[in-house]
Amino acid sequence: MELTTSNLSLFAATLLIGLTAGLCFTWGNAVTPGIGQLDDLGYLQSFQKMNRSIENPLFFMVFIGSFFVGLAALFFNKTVSPEHFRLLLVAVGIYFFGVILVTVMGNVPLNQLLDKTDLTTSSTEELKALRERFEIPWNRFHLIRVLASMVSFAMLIIAGINK
Repeated sequence: MELTTSNLSLFAATLLIGLTAGLCFTWGNAVTPGIGQLDDLGYLQSFQKMNRSIENPLFFMVFIGSFFVGLAALFFNKTVSPEHFRLLLVAVGIYFFGVILVTVMGNVPLNQLLDKTDLTTSSTEELKALRERFEIPWNRFHLIRVLASMVSFAMLIIAGINK
């Protein structure tokens, strides 16, 4: 691979979106099914703690940075073939709409609902109601993120191979 801004930006976008796809896949494949087996209090406490710990600078650099590096890859690859550029454009668009936007509009409001709840003072009925309000919608939104991040990652790999 020749070290050009075109290649480096595509590599960086592929790497960052790949990291996000791996995180989404692992979270959906192992984490949520595992904690889903806990009782209501255990499930909600686990989710609360994981949400609080994942919100860190490194996570945000990868998760949000992927989109901006993807935009840079689009800019630096605008002179390649139209097919290659369209592939990049669709990959970055899928990532934005299926991962970033779904997170901001779907998962984050549910995370905030959970975060502001004092679970230690909630009754058993309140915990059950909160879990019912949270778990299924959160997992549905997350499935969209899993699929979108994987498709975006695959498209970027194909773009890199076919460059």
